[in-house]
Amino acid sequence: MSAIIAIVGRPNVGKSTFFNRMIQKREAIVDAVSGVTRDRHYGKSDWNGVEFSLIDTGGYVVGSEDVFEKEIDKQVELAIDESDVIVFMVEVETGVTGMDEEVAQLLRRSRKPVYLVVNKVDNAMRQDDAVEFYSLGFDKIYPISGINGSGTGELLDDIVEALPEQVEDTSGDLPRFAVVGRPNAGKSSFINALIGEDRYIVTDIAGTTRDSIDTKYNRFGFEFNLVDTAGIRRKKKVKEDIEFYSVMRAVRAIEHCDVVILVVDATRGFDGQVQNIFWLSTPEQQRGCDCRQ
Repeated sequence: MSAIIAIVGRPNVGKSTFFNRMIQKREAIVDAVSGVTRDRHYGKSDWNGVEFSLIDTGGYVVGSEDVFEKEIDKQVELAIDESDVIVFMVEVETGVTGMDEEVAQLLRRSRKPVYLVVNKVDNAMRQDDAVEFYSLGFDKIYPISGINGSGTGELLDDIVEALPEQVEDTSGDLPRFAVVGRPNAGKSSFINALIGEDRYIVTDIAGTTRDSIDTKYNRFGFEFNLVDTAGIRRKKKVKEDIEFYSVMRAVRAIEHCDVVILVVDATRGFDGQVQNIFWLSTPEQQRGCDCRQ
């Protein structure tokens, strides 16, 4: 199995942009609105022939009363526990904040290798501004630009030297089971029950899951990847850009899976929107049905 690198930081410092650049895909949703990433999001990358897994995490916020922020913080802490190396991301435009200092304290307690990455450094003046982040107490800073990739080479050179020895991972050959349905039908709760841990954020607020996220199931002699997806609602009810992208990722998860598990809320029944998702999930209908209408 490849080593795991967790990308951690306060909201809106550019973690998902950096994640997408590393895996060379637009997997994580990127938006100017803070708090877009909620669950942990996984991807594969490599540098100089060394393969590793990346975890994109939500923004870590201490002391928030928001139900999502509390659950995001739990997911960040789980990602830190899973990881071998941590990329601690801050951003030069705002400078050092109290939230950055809170994250720094959390990461020092982890006793894992931490690489302090100062994002959005895309000119010489910002190179000078990045120096202030030494106040967070780490020996070295890595000024980068997540958008254009400048500065990432030195960072990755140092990270791959610290990664543990790899074990062969065959998870990419496993069947993919996509768990789909309307918002708030219980998809994340169903997966949490199957794997026996709170891998995904679960609340009673519709739209909690925004990205389509894989996790490996390996019990009772069975092994496959489970894909949790955003709830698919009617097109006219999709009010924000972020939800639109989430729905498109759910549709893509259906198109690229081997098995679809349709979760239905028994209190709402097999209504018209569930029927649309069902027809979308059948091979003969995938090209012709638009479940967002």
